[in-house]
Amino acid sequence: MTIETPAPATRVAANPAQPPGRRRLRRLRPTTWAGLAFAAPLLVYLVIFYAYPLVENVSMSLHRFTRATFVTGEAPFVGLDIYREVIGSAQFWPIVRQTAIFVGASLFFQYVIGLALAVFFQRSFRLSSVLRALFLVPWLLPIIVSGTTWQWMMDADSGILNRFLAIFGVDPVWWLNAENSLMSVTIANIWLGVPFNLVILYSGLQNIPTQLYEAAALDGANRWRQFWSITFPLLKPVSAITLLLGFVYTLKVVDIIWIMTSGTGTSQTLATWAYSMAFGKGTAVIQYSQAAVVGTILLVVALVMGFVYLAVQRRQED
Repeated sequence: MTIETPAPATRVAANPAQPPGRRRLRRLRPTTWAGLAFAAPLLVYLVIFYAYPLVENVSMSLHRFTRATFVTGEAPFVGLDIYREVIGSAQFWPIVRQTAIFVGASLFFQYVIGLALAVFFQRSFRLSSVLRALFLVPWLLPIIVSGTTWQWMMDADSGILNRFLAIFGVDPVWWLNAENSLMSVTIANIWLGVPFNLVILYSGLQNIPTQLYEAAALDGANRWRQFWSITFPLLKPVSAITLLLGFVYTLKVVDIIWIMTSGTGTSQTLATWAYSMAFGKGTAVIQYSQAAVVGTILLVVALVMGFVYLAVQRRQED
């Protein structure tokens, strides 16, 4: 008696005439095509308005551009020579110090004041929403309006700040002169950035369970102890992204400084220095390549801070 074994199933051979790329494309689902179609405008926007300008900025920093070569596009390649010139100039390190003071002071006071206001508004009371809306006014106003207002308030002769100080017998302060300009623009920038910190930190406070505060109160913890043991630790992820975004925004601030002081004296930062060189404001000639070098330095600093933030986030998740 013989047992017949079934013949092995045969696979349908792929059409050798059909290229492998087309077979791979046909496997994509319609939903995948729809997702690519929705993402395409965003990708095109990022390439045109972000990637391409950044690449061109780096390329410009490696070529020596003048007015003529900027038009013809025949600037000679000089490598890192312009970087050495900019970093070795007498202006570079004083401007770096001024930038560090401007960014550091702005971030510190914006965060501290924003956090204090967020904790204050965490308690529900009448007119709470109205007061929060009023605190958003500096964030919503056009920069030209805010800068002009602060410039008028800090006028040495008729400014309201000096008139207020005169009530207490204090001599007028020359807020916008070369020596005090850094302090003046920092005060204005702090005023502009507090609403942003308030909004982000207040949203983070809403995600902290109220049961934790109730349990801490039952254990006898006062409000100060609750803040340091519950609020501040649980708010660290939100605080990190708030400080990172604030750092990037403050590092590239030009408008408020330029409106108030035109970037003169101690108020000159790396961002305003690059702007003045790129557009010939306050300089004898336009220095395209030098401005591109400073812009690239700012980009590298922002990227480094971004990587630091990612490293901190990974460590917290682990």
